[in-house]
Amino acid sequence: MREGPGRFADHPLRAAALNEVHARPFHMMEAPRITLHLAFMTDAPQADAARARLAALCLRNGLPIPGEHARHHVVPLSGGFLRFEVHAEFTTYSWDARGGVGDLPPETPFGEAFEAPGPLMVAARLDLVRDERAVAHLVENFDPGSLAVSRAAGGRALVATDFREDGDGYTRLLVVDRGLGPQEAGPIVQRLLEVETYRTLAMLGLPEAQRLQPEIRHVENELVKIGGLFRASEGLETNRNLLDELTLLAGEVESGAAATAFRFGASRAYAEIVGLRLKAMDEQPIEGYSSFSDFLARRMAPAMRTCQTLESRQQDLSRKLARAAALLRARVDVELSQQNRALLDSMNRRARLQLRLQQTVEGLSVAAVSYYVVGLVGYLVKGSSVLGIELDPAHVTAYAVIPVVLLVWLMVRRIRAHHGGKGED
Repeated sequence: MREGPGRFADHPLRAAALNEVHARPFHMMEAPRITLHLAFMTDAPQADAARARLAALCLRNGLPIPGEHARHHVVPLSGGFLRFEVHAEFTTYSWDARGGVGDLPPETPFGEAFEAPGPLMVAARLDLVRDERAVAHLVENFDPGSLAVSRAAGGRALVATDFREDGDGYTRLLVVDRGLGPQEAGPIVQRLLEVETYRTLAMLGLPEAQRLQPEIRHVENELVKIGGLFRASEGLETNRNLLDELTLLAGEVESGAAATAFRFGASRAYAEIVGLRLKAMDEQPIEGYSSFSDFLARRMAPAMRTCQTLESRQQDLSRKLARAAALLRARVDVELSQQNRALLDSMNRRARLQLRLQQTVEGLSVAAVSYYVVGLVGYLVKGSSVLGIELDPAHVTAYAVIPVVLLVWLMVRRIRAHHGGKGED
């Protein structure tokens, strides 16, 4: 009998969970090396199409093709290595080859035949070089107004960027090897590219926050206005109109919150990843220069606080609108109850009047029916001579009044009781 865990049935997701930690291994690099990194915003169909085009390219060149649902793939291409990765809302291509600071290589995978899977979001060029010159000479081609320079990997590397595009449209990143091993250079390059990618994606929340600020301010002002009217409002119709206005404002706030929830959440996550990647590089500042952490903290932190503040305002405003609507709804319910009670009292009064009228009509109907019945008795008595009986019509009619009235009255009560019993059933 087979021993060990292999004899047990695997969970359907076990392989995916085990392989995830090996999904994006660091690539060993040695200077001089150039890396071009592109990130495109993609949805699921666009990512699938990009994977299919990569598979066709690999097939034409006799290279291993990515799996049907593969989220990453590495192939040798154009004298270097091309890395393809699919993320939640973007797809990246990273290509590295031997080279250094200077012009772009004449042949790259991103020539005219390359078809972008979606809108371009990140374009970065990273040069890994060996150079013992002073820092000032290494960064002389960067913009000093936005320059960030740090030591990394315990001082065995120097990293620099100005976060600006060069003439080719790439953000320039520089890694100077000052004693790195191939197993150290690869992780630093990958982390720097991730910092550039995620710091750009984190900023996507800022335009959304700026777009929503006037709307949130408008709703806040309207809530203050409605609050003042609420204190002085009287009457069911007035309070109903105020409740309708509050409901519209609440719907506006909830719609905006639902539309931006993913964007603000993604910005928070991307900003956290940037911090983690910088921490993993073991960054050390260089005197006279801003470090990566300091520069990004000054530029990214205000944007992230703006997003966080607006998200908090949305949530706070939603709670305030809910409380105000609940108070108004309670007032409307009370006024409706008072109206209903007044209506019931009015209906009771009308029912009592109707009962009295009915009793009056019944009394009159008893008298009227009795009158006609007594009249019929009188006519019968007058015609009694035909039967050979002589009766005094006046006396017989007088004697018949009381019995007839009693009989008619009993009959009317019986009919009323009969109909009343049917109504109760």
